[in-house]
Amino acid sequence: MTREEKSQVIEELTAQLADNTNIYLTDISGLDAASTSNLRRACFKSNIKLAVVKNTLLAKAMEASDKDFGELPETLKGNTSVMYAETGNAPAKIIKEFRKKSEKPLLKGAFIEEAIYVGDELLDTLVDIKSKEELLGEIITLLQSPAKNVISALKSGGGTIAGIVKTLSEREG
Repeated sequence: MTREEKSQVIEELTAQLADNTNIYLTDISGLDAASTSNLRRACFKSNIKLAVVKNTLLAKAMEASDKDFGELPETLKGNTSVMYAETGNAPAKIIKEFRKKSEKPLLKGAFIEEAIYVGDELLDTLVDIKSKEELLGEIITLLQSPAKNVISALKSGGGTIAGIVKTLSEREG
């Protein structure tokens, strides 16, 4: 690979790192062709981009990036694949699913919404991370709950103050 080609790859990797808030570093070495194909297919279905990268070029891209990748560059040993995802826990779920049948992919580390996770032992933690949309949905549900109680109390009590008080007291008791 010429110096110009390396420089081009570093620029592309730097742009990918800048455009994505959820980045997983994995080791998929040792997977046979069929398993690798299945992994790529699963990633595609979950809107995850999977790319095999050269460690030195990724390290330079991380260095050139505006983001602070903390200890992640230290995990760039051996074979490295990068998973870019819109949802923070999607790659972790795919990795966990694949690990039911195989020892790989291994999680080297992840950069999720500016938080850094290093080590395969954190896979279960990453699976449990809720996406921004999931958290917003939970908050909206919690906020709607008291309003729904008041509305149902108004409807069931016939709209009278006595009916409302009676309904609310029954719910608390």
